[in-house]
Amino acid sequence: MQSTLGLYQPGTSVFHRAPAGAKLLALVVLGAASVFLTYWWLVLGLIAVLLGAYTVAGIGPRTILRQVRPLLWLLAFTAAYHVWATGWQRATVVAGTIVLLVLAAALVTLTTPTTRLVDAVVRVLGPFRRWGVDPDRIGLLLTLGIRCVPLVADLAAQVREAQIARGTGTSWKAFAVPLIVRALRDADAMGEALVARGVDDD
Repeated sequence: MQSTLGLYQPGTSVFHRAPAGAKLLALVVLGAASVFLTYWWLVLGLIAVLLGAYTVAGIGPRTILRQVRPLLWLLAFTAAYHVWATGWQRATVVAGTIVLLVLAAALVTLTTPTTRLVDAVVRVLGPFRRWGVDPDRIGLLLTLGIRCVPLVADLAAQVREAQIARGTGTSWKAFAVPLIVRALRDADAMGEALVARGVDDD
């Protein structure tokens, strides 16, 4: 199964044409402002606005669902805990904020080529070279991070399908162990490839 989690989807919408730097700045502002979200109806309203933005960008419901599907267990646990501890309103705020930020970040990566995102980050960090910051290396790490999210999601889906085929039910151990092993194996392979290309720890 090929995941579309966070992968760029070409288009001509206003979101596709917007500068990568502006979208990253908006994402940072939203992330900072999310700390102050306390009203459940405001969170749901922002999610509705964001879903409208997905529509404008020409991104369909299936792709939207794929952005939050890997978090369903986390959202369910978070919501259940807060319903028990603080009530349904706080639960809606906390779980809704997670969904809001995930969808916002996904909208940026779905409408912006990875190279443009990396270039924007490198430009912003350029002045910090004098203090020993390596913008190119940070850009590389950003690229790897963006690429690893859908790869891990694909691994999780494959492990889950194999788990169902073996009839192991919903055992977390049967799911987590092979997922971690395969993720570490892929990470080792990626590390060896980077070293072979001259990327080391210096």
